[in-house]
Order: sequence, then structure tokens, then C-alpha cells
Amino acid sequence: MGRIEAVFARLKKPAFIGFIVAGDPDKETCIRAAMALVDGGTDILELGIPFSDPVADGPSIQKADERSLAAGTKVDTVFEIVRELRKNTDIPVVFLAYYNIVYHRGIGRFYKEAHEAGVDGILIADMPVEESDDVYETALRYGIDPIFLITQTTSDERIKKIAARAQGYLYLVAVLGVTGVRDTVSTGALELLGRVRKHTGIPLALGFGISTPGHARICAEAGADGVIVGSAIVDIIEKNLGNPDMMKRDLKSYVSAMKKAL
Repeated sequence: MGRIEAVFARLKKPAFIGFIVAGDPDKETCIRAAMALVDGGTDILELGIPFSDPVADGPSIQKADERSLAAGTKVDTVFEIVRELRKNTDIPVVFLAYYNIVYHRGIGRFYKEAHEAGVDGILIADMPVEESDDVYETALRYGIDPIFLITQTTSDERIKKIAARAQGYLYLVAVLGVTGVRDTVSTGALELLGRVRKHTGIPLALGFGISTPGHARICAEAGADGVIVGSAIVDIIEKNLGNPDMMKRDLKSYVSAMKKAL
């Protein structure tokens, strides 16, 4: 049993999945932020690999990508961050990447290095399941869970195809649009949860727009196996760029509140 599967098997309530951009605002501060999330009780850590054209992301995460790239973050840096985290935690680590990053490095090399660093799952945001053969086979070869997105516009036919390939969990997009904090959890997100559940028993995690304990509670009551929070966490990092100790405190406090709501 892999680390991601073990988390969902162990928990009696939905998992809290926290996202940060690797290298934001720099390597050392990113590691401190990641460990603050872990210390706060984060169950799975998602690391976004910074990219110059993150089409699925809203302003908060785009700015985090820009800060990371300005600090000189490369793919090698991201692997270094994972290796440093592995010295202190066994929490599952998932990469969120865009296909160009993986392709440019070489699919086999990327997944081999991810496995050696201690990565448990990889989601490629702009890779359709119909074009995932090489990546899917390589992921399985290296024991890395292939994770896929499902949106409110995904047809039932495609949901079945995606669910047949997904491992670890399915990332259900709770909004129509890009990442970013929203005021409410849409009814469409909760309907999507029920629609996907008809086709698979794999854990279902809702992300995009979830930011408050109230949002987390609604998702839990609707039957989500996990909630994914990115922009709200990245906003805490941005707010405390000049004060890493305050950043750590605020991140731990935020995660604790979200966990309590779940």
C-alpha cells in the first residue's frame, strides 16, 4: 500500500490536502512553509512546479510561480526540496505540473527522479487522459500514483475513462474557471461529487475555490474524501513574505482550523 492510499485508509474523516508552489518565495522559506503545513496536520502535501504559463491557475498562484522563478527555482530545485522534506516527514507528496515541464526533462527521467526523491503522486494539469499512455505507464513503473482532474463539464463517458486510470485520488475541480478563493462552494461541485462517485470507489478530493472552515465542512458533509486548498495558503505566504516566523504560525493555525472543520 502506497503512502497516499494509506492516508485515506487510515482517516475516519476527509483528508486535508495543502498546496504550495515549490520554491516560493525561495527554497529555504518554501521548506519551512511546507513543514508548517505538516506540523499543522496536513495529510497530503501538493507541490506545484513553477511554470511560466500556468493556465489553470488564478492570480495568487500565478504570483507565487513568478516569485519562485525569480528566485531561480528549477526542476532540480524542486527535487531538492522533496529530498529535504523527506528527512523530516513521511507525509505523501504530490507534484502538480504542466506537461511541458515533464516532456522537456524526459518522461522517464522525470518520473525516475521523482521516485528517487520520494514523490508519491503526480498530476499533470494540462494532460488529457486520452494522451496519457506514456506518462501513465511510466508512473506505474516507478510506483507513482497517476492523478487526474475531473471538472463539472467532464462527460460521464470521460469520467469512466479517467477513473479507470487514476490512482491515489481524483482531483475534482469545484468551480468553473481557474484557481482562487471563492465565497461559496458551488452546488455544481457537490453535484459533481455525486456524479463521479457513481463510477468509482477511488477517493474523491474537491479543490479550486475552497478556503474557509465553512467550505471544508460543506465538502465533508457532501461526502468528499478530501479537500484541497491552494490559493488561501499561498495568500498566507504572500502576506508574510517579510516575516517567516509569522508565516509559519499563521500556516499552522490555518491548517488546524480547516482540520477541525473536517
